[in-house]
This record gives sequence, structure tokens and C-alpha cells, in this order.
Amino acid sequence: MKMTKVHCGYLPLVDCAPLIVAKELKFAAQEGLDLSLVKQPSWSALRDMLAFGTLNFAHMLSPMPLAMSLGLSGITSDIDVLMVLSVNGTIIGVSEALCRQMQLTGWTNSFGDPEGSAVALFATDPKRLRIGVPFPFSMHRMLLETWLSQAPGFRADRVEIVTVPPPKMADAVQDGTLDIFCVGEPWGSVAVQNSNATLILPGTALWDFSPEKVLGVRRNWAQEHPDLCQAMIRAIYKASHWLDQPENIPLATEILARSQHLDLPDHAIEPALSGRFVTQPGQRPKQTERFLKFHKGSANYPSHSQAYWIADVLSHWHQLDPDESRRIAQACFRTDIYLQALTSIGVEWSKSIPVSIAVGAEATTQPSPEDAVIPAADRFFSGAIFDFMKSEAPE
Repeated sequence: MKMTKVHCGYLPLVDCAPLIVAKELKFAAQEGLDLSLVKQPSWSALRDMLAFGTLNFAHMLSPMPLAMSLGLSGITSDIDVLMVLSVNGTIIGVSEALCRQMQLTGWTNSFGDPEGSAVALFATDPKRLRIGVPFPFSMHRMLLETWLSQAPGFRADRVEIVTVPPPKMADAVQDGTLDIFCVGEPWGSVAVQNSNATLILPGTALWDFSPEKVLGVRRNWAQEHPDLCQAMIRAIYKASHWLDQPENIPLATEILARSQHLDLPDHAIEPALSGRFVTQPGQRPKQTERFLKFHKGSANYPSHSQAYWIADVLSHWHQLDPDESRRIAQACFRTDIYLQALTSIGVEWSKSIPVSIAVGAEATTQPSPEDAVIPAADRFFSGAIFDFMKSEAPE
């Protein structure tokens, strides 16, 4: 088979695993791709390298492609989302000092109580809370602002959100620069191990099924290389399926820990894959369900509904025309390319997906079958239901 060299940028996070596994376990090679992975120091560096054409593909925060397409982040560039690389995977933690203040309010850390944790945060010493996120256009920031703005006692003047690269998050907690952080693993666990931080919430406590990382590509390059885009989708789809098998966690951890990839010890990487977290130094691990998913529940589908939600948040932040933002968002999330790539390996699209069931005044959700293409509806911390089927779907 003739091999074609492609370059894909990534940040050293556990959720870059589908890219690393696609390379190391030869899923990319099976699709004719000589996949070169290019580690980046920050999201802004990765953004610029993709925009300037140094990279063909990129591991990206889910809002980044739309922000770039809207001209909100760096050079305006039409960036498409070929697939979702990971669902969930973020974690929220606080400094040792802030944890002590929260405990003085009567708060106890259940690692799953968004309302109680927010109330405790705003009941502490009324100084400004400095919160670190990896990038201004990130699901981390979107989830944080959605959560905190709905909390009893919320005051905008008490919250300051700043950008800190993921590998620097633990140091920023240690030196007192940050009171709170929201980051992807392994950097939350590193903050516990190295900076005595306390993890207070997994991202799943805020949104059951949030799109965290996506595979981005320049639109003009995708138009010129449709076969390479589809080959990349298939390789990552297979790698994602492999990653979500529990028996593969030890090998996945070992692969990610290698010096050319995350270059971190196994104990910093394994929690994200197993969902078992030490939330505070010296405590026993707590199990979190669905902390990070790569494939199950139709995680890879680039839903227009997800795109619309991101567009609505960006429109609110930057006073944009919401209808125009949604139009551009729909153009970014390429369900057409994704479905075409998978049809060639026998994955069939079906509309018969359980979405939501009304029970009296309540709305409940059902899980999406593993072999479904479109995810089932899921829930926010507030009880609101997110319905993937509200997007335009292929007939």
C-alpha cells in the first residue's frame, strides 16, 4: 500500500489518545497514512500552525474551529470539524487554601455536587476568585461560566478567568496564582500530586456528554484531499473503539506515558482512563462513571446540535448575530464527511435512536446504543436536556 505523510498537531493530554493509538497500533498505517504527530506547547501555537498550513490535522478544543471561522481567535480561517475525538474529560479543582475555606462553610467534597460546591465557593472570603482555563475558546470556560452563572450567590465581580497552558496549571496553583482550575487530564491529577490541590467536580457533573476535543482541518485542504480526510476519520474511529475497551487500559496507559508522547508516570495518566481519582492527597480513589469517552455512545459524531450550542455561547460572549453564527457552525461540523467515511467500512446511519422520554413533568434520557451513529439525548447539571436530534440530520 502506498503511504501518504500527514502531520497532526496535538497537546499532551490524555484525550489525544486516539491520535497516538492510531499511530502506534497501526490503524493509520492500515488506512495508508504515515501519521506524524507534532507536539505543541499551547493551544495558540497549535491554532497558528494549522492556520498557516504547517499542520494538516489538529487535536483541538471543540470551540476552536468555530472561533477561528468567526474571526474570534487569531487569523480568520475556515476550519472544519471532521469528528469528535473525545467526550468529557475535564476536571475542576481548587487550591489547598480555598478548599479549607470551603470546608469552613460546612461543605464536604462529594466530587459530584455542582450546586453545593458553587454555593461554598461564593460563601468563602469575598475576594476575587482567580480561575484558570487552558484557552479562552474552550469547553472548560463554557462549562464553568454556565455552571457558576446559575449558582445562588453568583457575582460576576468575584470571578476572574485567565488562560494557563495545561502543563503549567499545577505550578499556578502551587504558587498561589490560581484559586480554581478547570483542565483536561492528566493535569488535574498532577495538581493533586504536586500542588496539594483538591478535585471537586468532574466535567460530567456539569454536562453528561460534552464534546471536548475534535479533529480540525482547514476547509480548503479538506476539499483538496477528501480521501485523506476520510482515511484519518476511519483510523481514529478504530483507535477510539479500541480505547473504550476496559481491558486495553493498561496498554493505553503505557503507550501514552512514553517520552515521545505525554512523558508522565502511569499514575498520572491512568485515572482519566479508569475514572478512579484521588481527589485530595492521602485519600482513597473515587470512581467516576463516564469521565472520558472516546467511542461509546456515538461519541465521535460531529453533531450540528453541539455546533449550535457552541455558536450560541460565542454569540452571547461577543454580541454576534446568532443566526449567522449557527449557519457558520453548521458548515464547520462536517457530518457529511464523517458519515461518508464510515459508510465505506459498513457503519450504517440510523434514525431509530432513543432520545428522551417524558415521565410526568420530568424528562429522562436513555443511553445511546454503542453502534448508533447519533448520540441519545443527555442532561446538564441544571436538569435541562440536550437533544442531539434537534440538528439537521441526513435522510
